[in-house]
Amino acid sequence: QVHLVESGGGLVQPGDSLKLSCVAIGGTFSYSDMGWFRQAPGKEREFVAGISWGGGNTYYLDSVGSRFTISRNDAQKTVYLQMNSLKPEDTALYFCAEGRLGTYARGWPHSDFTNWGQGTQVTVSS
Repeated sequence: QVHLVESGGGLVQPGDSLKLSCVAIGGTFSYSDMGWFRQAPGKEREFVAGISWGGGNTYYLDSVGSRFTISRNDAQKTVYLQMNSLKPEDTALYFCAEGRLGTYARGWPHSDFTNWGQGTQVTVSS
């Protein structure tokens, strides 16, 4: 099974930017739809962004709108989440997850995401 490793989190101030990376170890996810989730303390995990294989289709949580951009480089076996204009409410543990081919077409069901990384912490605070 492909092992997913996230990086790029940190402590930033409101309005700052961060770029998260998720690299596949021991395999590839070239034919998988991929996603980023986050979970804040005391809250349920929420689906933040998704990208289909080939990168042609994306999804964003309404609250992140145009501030976040998901992308992928399958040659480097990496998925990215560029986060701009960060807000305190973006504070959470961010997870990369591998879906299946067709996860996008099925409307991004969370049950399709069966392979998860360990997460990277993002804290937005002044």
